Amino acid sequence: MSMEMLLILLSLFEILLLALVVVFFLRLRKSEEVLSRLRDKQDDLLNKLRFNSQMERELVTSFEQRQVELAALDQALEARAKDLTKLLKQAQEMARSPQFLREMVLTGHRRGKSPIELARASGMSVDEVEFIIEQDGD
Repeated sequence: MSMEMLLILLSLFEILLLALVVVFFLRLRKSEEVLSRLRDKQDDLLNKLRFNSQMERELVTSFEQRQVELAALDQALEARAKDLTKLLKQAQEMARSPQFLREMVLTGHRRGKSPIELARASGMSVDEVEFIIEQDGD
């Protein structure tokens, strides 16, 4: 009996070992599936990171281009402002010139404006306006 018992125990032990091997392989297969999914997710993450990196580079490049364009526009605007200031000074000098004021008074007088209106518009006194009108009449 002891031999039979020993044989039964060994058989049970072998069945138990076989069951443990099956469980081990099932867990191993499950772990491989988990690792495979993790690898796929890692690949997806790396692809997303590459895409984000590329987008960031494009944004930085675009921003740098915009900065260069803005700097050029700023320089052009400053040059235009200088030109306009220069033209404005010339126009003011012309408006103050005696010949221009004389023409303005005479043109206004021909259009029927009074000496008071012409004096206000030109910044001259009424006597100066009347003097210019009288000189033209002579």
